[in-house]
Amino acid sequence: MRLVEMEIARHDWGGMLCGCGGPAQHLARDLRRLAGGGAGREPGGVDLEEHVWSAVVLWEPAPAVASVALAALADDDVVPTARERFLDLLHHLVAGEGTDGESARRGLHLPELCRGLARQGLWLLYGEVMSNRSLGTAGAAFEILTVVEPDRARLQRVREVAADWLPVCCRTGLCDEDLSAPDH
Repeated sequence: MRLVEMEIARHDWGGMLCGCGGPAQHLARDLRRLAGGGAGREPGGVDLEEHVWSAVVLWEPAPAVASVALAALADDDVVPTARERFLDLLHHLVAGEGTDGESARRGLHLPELCRGLARQGLWLLYGEVMSNRSLGTAGAAFEILTVVEPDRARLQRVREVAADWLPVCCRTGLCDEDLSAPDH
């Protein structure tokens, strides 16, 4: 079984409230489509904005989706196009600032939960940067690392080693998050 399928099956999507206002069970199908159908198959177009994240808040399924995105990075069957889309999705989740009202009332801080999951997958993110598969995936993974990596010296060393294949914003530090900010 593919890692993505296994991670999707681990979550109770129907028990989560989606940003669209209904149960989040449709997200399992959307994430499968995003991952593609296996080696060599291109992913389907999926937009999870307003279902999992928005410019203002993250919704309850965000940590589960972050976990699936990390599984996609570990899954060799996920094609480069899908890897880049999962990295973009993960970036939206770790850069999130707010939590939907219902989750907040239950004491959840969804952006921090997503950042914690990404920290558990640091080596997947570093592997994506150092693989030099594409400018898009290396840059997206590096930008996530600027949000979640507490070891700034290690991040700087990777910036130096990978400079030739990182986008300009990553090489120069323009995309770096300030980990001293109170929310991080």
